[in-house]
Amino acid sequence: MSEAMIPADLPLRNDLIGEVPYGAPQLDVPVCLNVNENPYPPDHAVVRSIVEHVKQVAPTLNRYPDREHIELREAFVRYLKEESGAQLTVEQVWGANGSNEIMLQLFQAFGGPGRAALGCDPAYSMYPEYARDTFTSWYTTHRKPDFTLDVDHTIDDIDAIQPAMVVLTSPNNPTGTELPMTDLKRILEHCQSAQVAGAHDGVHPIVVVDEAYIEFRSPGTPSATTLINDYDNLAVSRTMSKAFAFAGARVGYLAASEGIVDCLRIVRMPYHLSAVTQAVALAAFDHRKEQLSQVDHLREIREQTAAWLKEQTYKGQPLEVAPSQSNFLLFGGHFDDRGAIFDQMLQRGVLIRVVGPEGWLRVCMGTDEEMRRFREALVESMRAVENA
Repeated sequence: MSEAMIPADLPLRNDLIGEVPYGAPQLDVPVCLNVNENPYPPDHAVVRSIVEHVKQVAPTLNRYPDREHIELREAFVRYLKEESGAQLTVEQVWGANGSNEIMLQLFQAFGGPGRAALGCDPAYSMYPEYARDTFTSWYTTHRKPDFTLDVDHTIDDIDAIQPAMVVLTSPNNPTGTELPMTDLKRILEHCQSAQVAGAHDGVHPIVVVDEAYIEFRSPGTPSATTLINDYDNLAVSRTMSKAFAFAGARVGYLAASEGIVDCLRIVRMPYHLSAVTQAVALAAFDHRKEQLSQVDHLREIREQTAAWLKEQTYKGQPLEVAPSQSNFLLFGGHFDDRGAIFDQMLQRGVLIRVVGPEGWLRVCMGTDEEMRRFREALVESMRAVENA
């Protein structure tokens, strides 16, 4: 589909004139490694379970679904206890159509005209769009050269900007960098007394941790969900799209204090989660071991690919690879024309992503065969650009 063609006589909001729809390239190529999907399809047992769950709700589709999606929220609670050790209640979790909708609801509830949100750059490119769409001012604090969080500068900016929301990501997208619990606690504790511009006295910022890729972390690494009962100002966004191999189902969820969840319930659209979506998600949770069966292997592929990339050179210099706790790697560091390398890769049937700081490219982990083709195409592409 082509870029948006918007006639000049349509009353599009002034601040949206010239904007283009968000989206990574959707191209029909043999190897797609650009949107951080799990490359392995759902197990046959999962597919059968999905069919059965949908068959059960199909005769009731003339009625609205459970707008509070209680059964699904109970599944979120069970999963978080099993996966992260978080001891939560149904009132502390909330579902939506992908973590994108979770994040948008957070911006709708806590942002708005006169409000600000603060992130740490480089970060997920949708954050400023959530801010734009809710008329929230968006600010960023730069990360350190190794892409770890600069906690002192972040705290300084919290005091200077007085945001309603501080948006952090662990593992970070596009760098894969983890957020240590000690750093998160410092920011959480500072925000407990920080001011929010334009708000009443006693109102303090919330801290949002986006854990879209958390299942790919190294074993033993804690999740921010384990801190929710200690910090009422913490909200943790998660998704079933990545590790769960469920991107097409569009299911995300939030773990937070009951108060934060109730704020999202105010702004959510009526019956926002369809009966089919709820049924499909429940089927996946019934088979969570099968759904997550390839996570260990993808983690191994990530480490093997990182080691291989560090052995490669571009114009005589070894490639840099950002340490990653996700299912993708940011690599390069000194590509003087990353667009040319991207194009060369595409010509060879391999789609990766031009994202992050200048000089870097990102690749998500695919099957063994897809990664073999990636390695072959990257070497050929770098040599072609060098010799151009």
